[in-house]
Amino acid sequence: MQQFEEQDYTKKFSLALWKNVLRHTKEYHKDLIWLIIVMGITAACDVVFPLLTSYAIDHFIPRLNSPGTSEGLPAFVGVYLLVLVIQVAAIFLFLFLGGKIEVGACYTIRKKAFRKLQELPFSYYDRMPVGYLMSRMTSDTQRLAETIGWSLLDLAWGIVMIIATSATMFFYNWRLTLLVLLVIPPLAVISWWFQQKILHAYRKVRKTNSQITGAFNEGIMGAKTTKTLVREDMNMEEFTVLTHEMKKSSVRAASLSALYLPIVVSLGSVATAYALWKGGQEVLIGGMTLGVFQLFVNYTVQFFEPIRNIANVFAELQSAQAAAERVMTLLDTEPEIVDTPEVEEKFGDNFHPKKENWPALRGDIEFCHVDFQYKEGEKVLTDFNLKVKAGETIALVGPTGAGKSTVVNLVCRFYEPTGGEIKIDGVNYKERSQLWLQSNLGYVLQEPRLFSGTIRDNIRYAKLNATDEEVERAAKLVNAEPFILKMEKGYDTDVGEGGSRLSTGEKQLISFARAILANPRIFVLDEATSSVDTQTEQIIQRAISTVLTGRTSFIIAHRLSTIRTANRILVIDDGKIKEMGAHQELLRKKGAYYNLYTNQFQEEQAMEILGKAE
Repeated sequence: MQQFEEQDYTKKFSLALWKNVLRHTKEYHKDLIWLIIVMGITAACDVVFPLLTSYAIDHFIPRLNSPGTSEGLPAFVGVYLLVLVIQVAAIFLFLFLGGKIEVGACYTIRKKAFRKLQELPFSYYDRMPVGYLMSRMTSDTQRLAETIGWSLLDLAWGIVMIIATSATMFFYNWRLTLLVLLVIPPLAVISWWFQQKILHAYRKVRKTNSQITGAFNEGIMGAKTTKTLVREDMNMEEFTVLTHEMKKSSVRAASLSALYLPIVVSLGSVATAYALWKGGQEVLIGGMTLGVFQLFVNYTVQFFEPIRNIANVFAELQSAQAAAERVMTLLDTEPEIVDTPEVEEKFGDNFHPKKENWPALRGDIEFCHVDFQYKEGEKVLTDFNLKVKAGETIALVGPTGAGKSTVVNLVCRFYEPTGGEIKIDGVNYKERSQLWLQSNLGYVLQEPRLFSGTIRDNIRYAKLNATDEEVERAAKLVNAEPFILKMEKGYDTDVGEGGSRLSTGEKQLISFARAILANPRIFVLDEATSSVDTQTEQIIQRAISTVLTGRTSFIIAHRLSTIRTANRILVIDDGKIKEMGAHQELLRKKGAYYNLYTNQFQEEQAMEILGKAE
């Protein structure tokens, strides 16, 4: 199977990407529009204040050629206070709206991403490490939400400020305004160059961040293995390489941003200095009043403040685009296994099932000339044919990589055939919904997976509306109740994270009870007894004989002693059925199954003799 490698992103700054981001947060579009309006009002107030100051200087302040006047002063003060109140109200609103959009966008994107993870098939998880997914769901999503809530706000303010300030400056002195704006072309070239470098650096930061999250996850989940293999030093060295790469990329990105902003400030300062020099000359020769001169200087400073702000936002967007690319890649990933529109119309989807239209599942299963290969991998099954009657128990044995798990995963529709078809009850299972099939499925893995909570909660996980009596009946059916009742709190005993407070055998029995609670018509046991001791295996064996009665069952087994009662045993090798028959029948043939069984029996006998000798 293909090993996942973190994707490299090489596209330039993309408006289409940000349109896609906004599409995924469309429930906040009204808030965004109001935010832009409020920021426009704030920017307009920022433009009005220098105009009021200019008016006050030219009308109320005495000068050599003008005594000044107090006429209209009360009205002026009233207007000034009104503008001030409007600006304060606008600031309150944009802070409120910005926070609402940030939190809401983060919630919405994470919710959609989590839903997407529920829809994606096993093949996606085969390629995508848990740590990388965690990075997308946490830090990348948070970074993206902050950008939507605040960076776009600053961008709106800056654009309105530049337009309003430019228009006013042109109105008062268009020649001087054109000379001041000569710094814009070099500023645009510098911005383009820095944008490319900053985006590249931030992409490396986000990629390395995913790898570090993955390393954390593997370090925590594999702590026991690390201890037993004494790999602490080596793990630390590998982690140090990752963190050094993260540090190097982060410093480069921060350095570029830190260098970019002073350049913008310097160019703005040059323009301001020129406005002071040229405007001062105009005042001296009487071509400009002192109030207009003050207005022009203020506007020149104000004009480059939003440019600096936009430059800062642009640098932030480079960082955010790296996060946006990764989150949108997840949200836009199309599942490889989907129901057709016709099937969804009749039977519903995974989140809106139409159970009233679901046919009863008997359990007849047929492989018709099935081919299968993993994406960009070698072919696993070729022209595979098999008929299984309802209620029949089929055991699959064979060497590692022979295709046993693939057969079972195809039955469960975790994968779909790349050729041929699989029929359930005589109908191609693609003509039924995935949820219909998987709601009739019980699956017990080699490594049982429990969730934080009580034993009762974990059994009920398969059927959330199950009563306590149904939960306890399922536990009794699989012989799990004896050990449960020995616990301090019985069924209400907390299992710990991942079932850490229970033994492997106890977790496996709870998994059996959970699988049987939903009363599935198809049952799958994937090496379910390979990780337990002999005593627990015998308990599970008794549970299997009870649980599988009347259900179509597939057992993948390493210990051949657990499958002697199967209706048919299939020896799978190189994606084909090498032998097929009942236990005694295959032993009499003295073929592949006979060799597997006798070799394993001899090994077990030797281990038993050694154990007694010790």
